[in-house]
Amino acid sequence: MHYLSFLAELHQRLHPETYLEIGVRSGTSLALARCRAVGIDPDYAITAELDHSVALFRTSSDDYFARPDPLRPTGGQRIDLAFIDGLHLFEFALRDFMNVERHATPHSLIVLDDILPKTPEAASRNLQRGSWTGDVYPILAVLERYRPDLIVVPVATRPTGLLLVFGLDPADTTLHDHYDEILAEYRRPDPQPVPQELMDRFGVFPPHRVLESDVLDLLAGLDPALTAAEVREQLADRVRRDWGTQFAHQPAPAR
Repeated sequence: MHYLSFLAELHQRLHPETYLEIGVRSGTSLALARCRAVGIDPDYAITAELDHSVALFRTSSDDYFARPDPLRPTGGQRIDLAFIDGLHLFEFALRDFMNVERHATPHSLIVLDDILPKTPEAASRNLQRGSWTGDVYPILAVLERYRPDLIVVPVATRPTGLLLVFGLDPADTTLHDHYDEILAEYRRPDPQPVPQELMDRFGVFPPHRVLESDVLDLLAGLDPALTAAEVREQLADRVRRDWGTQFAHQPAPAR
């Protein structure tokens, strides 16, 4: 399944009230939204027809989130669904995730593009021909290590995969607190040491299996009054049942 078809299914299943996209380009993916949307890209050139309420910002994502009120374009509503497809460099993708989570809710979903390079060359920090992902892939290891509370599901969409992140906690500052040490360890010079299991798509979900599961329906129907911990508990139970424990850790035993 192509990633645009998968994103279209997410919009249909989740019915988000607000959508944010980083890396708009021609607007093809932004056009999938049927709600109040925000598009951020310093060099967009829209060719797709945008027939919904959308606010476009010709700026970098860092500058956008440095604004006094990044949620003003959504009328103050937090982000229900976000798609991160900006600069294909680890540090930018990580900052984008941190900024979006801070303005999301516990029942929001963040989707990152270009998480599955097929070769070390495709993961180069320098622009390459073909299916270039850049070095976004270490975010998988970072979230596994620093944010085991999150539910992180890689999906084998064409051409370079998506990463779904559930169970968000807008109040969590772990990634921000450890940002410098994360960059020192995970931002590496080329050639990139892409794990072989990632290039082999080991532990990566087929798109149809994600869409056939009722995890998305559970996410769409969660009570907005639930706390971040309560949302994660419900989602993690369903994910462990449907997809396995490697995608949603068992909670640490109480001391």
